[in-house]
Amino acid sequence: MDAIDRQLIDLLRDNARLPYAELARKVGLSAPAVHERVGKLESSGVIQGYRAEIHPEAMGLPLTAIIGIVHDSNGDTDDILEALREHQEIESCYFMAGEESFLCKARVKTIGDLERLIIDLNRVKGIARTRTAIALSTKWEGRTQPPA
Repeated sequence: MDAIDRQLIDLLRDNARLPYAELARKVGLSAPAVHERVGKLESSGVIQGYRAEIHPEAMGLPLTAIIGIVHDSNGDTDDILEALREHQEIESCYFMAGEESFLCKARVKTIGDLERLIIDLNRVKGIARTRTAIALSTKWEGRTQPPA
């Protein structure tokens, strides 16, 4: 990966809908050369996908919760992950070092929905307990980091 690849990644992180001609103009290459470079970045797994960023409140999901999950020593990590994946409310999940094995971000419509989610999670075999924090507001999210 060279400086032009890094520049392309930076441009696409800022706006993944930029046409190849515009990307080419910004990095000083031809559109076909940019197309080839982006294709290589995709096929090598550097670029993993493109997605639309949706405003959660506009989708009726005004409540964001961060849920820490402690699994008991008898719990199977794969089984817990499978149970977490079944809950569409869980937007992201991280495997952690420390007391909590998983940290999940969930988006729900109401406190009642959050309560049901937490009750469901605490019933999963292998989950010892959960700890939940409710976000009062989102100051920023999905901040892009400059390529190393």
